[in-house]
Amino acid sequence: MRHRVRGRKLGRNASHRKAMFRNMACSLICSLRVDEDAENAPKVQGRITTTLPKAKELRPFIEKLITLGKKSKVHERNAAQYATSAERNTEEWKKWRASEQWQKWAQAIAPAVTLRRRAFAALRDNEAVDILFNELAEKFADRPGGYTRIVKLAAVRLGDSGAQALIEFVGEHDRVKTKRQAPVVADDEPAEEQASSEAAPTEEEVPAEETAESEQSEEASAEDEEKKEE
Repeated sequence: MRHRVRGRKLGRNASHRKAMFRNMACSLICSLRVDEDAENAPKVQGRITTTLPKAKELRPFIEKLITLGKKSKVHERNAAQYATSAERNTEEWKKWRASEQWQKWAQAIAPAVTLRRRAFAALRDNEAVDILFNELAEKFADRPGGYTRIVKLAAVRLGDSGAQALIEFVGEHDRVKTKRQAPVVADDEPAEEQASSEAAPTEEEVPAEETAESEQSEEASAEDEEKKEE
């Protein structure tokens, strides 16, 4: 019985699973530096498609490697104060190499070299290690965790109808939610008053002919009333 045993077997033995995760991690990392015009170039950089169980097992594997790259950046910054800008095998570089400053630099950079060797032991790919420590470590320097995301796909895999999913790095294709603002009314008048003011024209807007006709009708009605009284 496999009680309290972490991880999925995925129908493979231990060595096969290790090789599979190494291959998938290298594919995901190296997709960030692929030329768009090259053959077999991915449609979207920093993303691969796999089955959902594999994506869930790959996520902690690759996020631990990114954490190694972030830790190495701290040791590299500490060792930078003892480094030299001279070219290798020059007289200035040889003097620095024989000084105590080199001893301090070697002692400060040793943990970063160890972390790179650990990452190379897991990936066995120089390009993937270079991208991991130079690009991804700087990109996620201020992020405490959660460097990848898994997105389930509705389409199943042909052949066995396996559930498919995307696994990609956070920050490449993030969706930004924007709140829609309500329209602002420029006039302070209520809508009813504005409508009534538009419907009833003022004396200035009434034409002169209409005012003359109204005056004549008023005079005629006044004369009729006087005749009736007499």
